[in-house]
Amino acid sequence: MEILLEVHDEDAVTAAALRRLAEDEGVPDAERAHAEGAVTEDTAEALAYLVDPFDLVGEVDGVELQQASWSSERVEYDPDSPEWDLDDDDVDEDEDQDDESDGEQVGIG
Repeated sequence: MEILLEVHDEDAVTAAALRRLAEDEGVPDAERAHAEGAVTEDTAEALAYLVDPFDLVGEVDGVELQQASWSSERVEYDPDSPEWDLDDDDVDEDEDQDDESDGEQVGIG
């Protein structure tokens, strides 16, 4: 699953992450200080703290999440660029093989 988000208010995302950290009683003080620094310095980290992969699919019938990893990064998004064509159904097998041999992937996952 890949998700592309556009953040319109970085300060609001950071503030929301800091609020959630403050409310989370299960976070040890040393870890809290590190997390507060990370979410304050990088909006992508704040977003990663706010979005829980288990919450995204926990209520989906027929799906049981076995493992999840989550990373977030800033990207320059150009919807007209062929690099952002995420519809694999439109790629023929020869192009797909060429993409695999290059070893380069673009996206957020």
